[in-house]
Amino acid sequence: MHRMGAAVPLKTMVFRTGLIAWWVLGLCGVILLGGGCVSSSPTRGKESSSTISIGVVDTKWLLAESKLGKQVTESLTQFMKDRQALIELEQKELRGLESELLRQGSVLNPSAKQQREERFRRRMVEYQEKVANLNLEVQKKQAELFGEFRSSVDTVVAKVAQRHGLVLVLEKGENSPTRYHQPSLNISKEVLEEMDREVQ
Repeated sequence: MHRMGAAVPLKTMVFRTGLIAWWVLGLCGVILLGGGCVSSSPTRGKESSSTISIGVVDTKWLLAESKLGKQVTESLTQFMKDRQALIELEQKELRGLESELLRQGSVLNPSAKQQREERFRRRMVEYQEKVANLNLEVQKKQAELFGEFRSSVDTVVAKVAQRHGLVLVLEKGENSPTRYHQPSLNISKEVLEEMDREVQ
């Protein structure tokens, strides 16, 4: 993400974030009866449910595979596209003003030329402020959507954990402290099934 004050087109931000979907890695951590992150093919052996009190869950995988995760990603993508359309309209107007200034600059008297240049500078400042505000809107929407997703994951993880008598559920991912786990500890598939049942 660009700094909030930076005047960088939203389009640049969109491509650099890769649809921002993987921002959810920031959700990773250690959560008591909460959500978590793991490997690419989550499974859990039935034989371990009565003897192991720790589980592992993959939030990134849930975001990509669950109905709710796909809805969140689609909603954020559409929100960003709408803001990008506004930015493109502003860019088109600025290009028109710039072309007009270049075309007429040589025939305008100094005073008129100065006025046109000042008008262009004001519009450029307004454009930069608008881009910054729209970027901020996207960041807020992103935090809102992923916050709701995380809350839903935590609720379902708690249900699954209680069902199996787990006292701790860890997240596994690139930025989490969980470096190794036995595949049988992974409850992600069960969490996914539970989440999908709750989504209409």
